[in-house]
Amino acid sequence: MSTLARASRLRIPLSRAFVALLGVAILFNGSYWSRAGLMFGDLLTSLGLVLIGVATVGRLWCNLYIVGYKNRELLTTGPYSTSRNPLYFFSSIGAVGVGCMSESLIITAVIALMFAITYPSVILAEERRLADLHGDAWTRYVATVPRFWPKFSQLDEPEQYTMYPRQFRRHLSDALWFGWAAAILLLIETLHDGGWLPVWWHAM
Repeated sequence: MSTLARASRLRIPLSRAFVALLGVAILFNGSYWSRAGLMFGDLLTSLGLVLIGVATVGRLWCNLYIVGYKNRELLTTGPYSTSRNPLYFFSSIGAVGVGCMSESLIITAVIALMFAITYPSVILAEERRLADLHGDAWTRYVATVPRFWPKFSQLDEPEQYTMYPRQFRRHLSDALWFGWAAAILLLIETLHDGGWLPVWWHAM
């Protein structure tokens, strides 16, 4: 098994372990900025909500195109005409948004760093698989569409597109979990403010 394939396989258990540790850190972390009497924490929360909103809409947009077609056809329209990995792009925005809503620059940086370390190998492994599946069509696609950062100027959307509503509904949770994370973070903040949940540290 190649290094990229092993990294792809390890992504899920490592991601779950990371999320669990991060959850504990956030659960008992109070706002450093509120404690210092600064409004910067509120600005981070607002920015986080905006980023999570963008990520949620973006992931729904991607799922509209990919659900029912993944591993069957090479997607080259909609979000996939601007980036070869738009789902990962919008996920990165959502992950940073979650970090911002923790009101901690340290936690935000850790999340961004974890994403930057973990996902390049996953993306490379998936692209090798797609190259094997689609051959010359993949080669032509790679020549014009960037790997990660979208090039919205070359957005190509059809007037009509066949979607699979039952499968799309089953994948809604994949797109909406950033919104749920935002709700949980707001609840944690409320519990901290009410003294119902202890604060053990204040990460800047």
